[in-house]
Amino acid sequence: MARRRRQQEESNRERWLVSYADFITLLFAFFVVMYSISSVNEGKYKVLSESMLGIFNSPQRSLEPIQVGEQDRLPVPVVETLDQSASRGGDVAVGSSLERMSEQFGRRLADLITDGSVTILQTADWIELSLSDRLLFPSGDAVPNDEAFPLVDEIAAILSPYPNAVMVEGFTDNVPISTPLYPSNWELSTARAAAVVRLLVMNGISPDRLVAVGYGEHRPVASNDTAEGRQRNRRVVLRIAKDENVRFGQ
Repeated sequence: MARRRRQQEESNRERWLVSYADFITLLFAFFVVMYSISSVNEGKYKVLSESMLGIFNSPQRSLEPIQVGEQDRLPVPVVETLDQSASRGGDVAVGSSLERMSEQFGRRLADLITDGSVTILQTADWIELSLSDRLLFPSGDAVPNDEAFPLVDEIAAILSPYPNAVMVEGFTDNVPISTPLYPSNWELSTARAAAVVRLLVMNGISPDRLVAVGYGEHRPVASNDTAEGRQRNRRVVLRIAKDENVRFGQ
């Protein structure tokens, strides 16, 4: 009897090991979860959170673009735009809203224009702000990277005071893509345009002003035979109409 009692006492003294092991396991799981949260991509987190808020807090919208005719596109020299801006002083400019926006884009995006990542074209009816895909998205993806958010913030700040309609167009090169999310370049280009629209809405631009269109590889601005040409073709273009009376999808 004495031996059995001693064995039971020794067994009872070791029961704390079970609780200790459970505690260590839970602590390890806790740190794994904390690490995964700290490493989440900021762009994916913002898009996910805003998408969830949109699902629960706003009605579903649907915009169906119509075919837009080709316009004669005349480049506006960036140097001239900046000089005009300096002579007129600050954000105050004489002329249409397109001219004022063009001047502000030229000033605020001057570094990106200089290195060729952004180009500005203007006609009597449009501003075309062309953004290289490397400023916005990882290769083969339509989830904005972290660098896209401050850039689109800057663009939205310029667009915000004006009512002008905006068509966001997505373009790719001719390298085929086939993934579960993007079976072809059509889907990729359209998803990228829609992602930029989402970011603009997140920054206060009214959805009524916006439409997203994808052209895939079918409207190149350079030859796809070279890496440089393919890079130029991978772009997102914001076509800003001359006034609020232009409405896409009607």
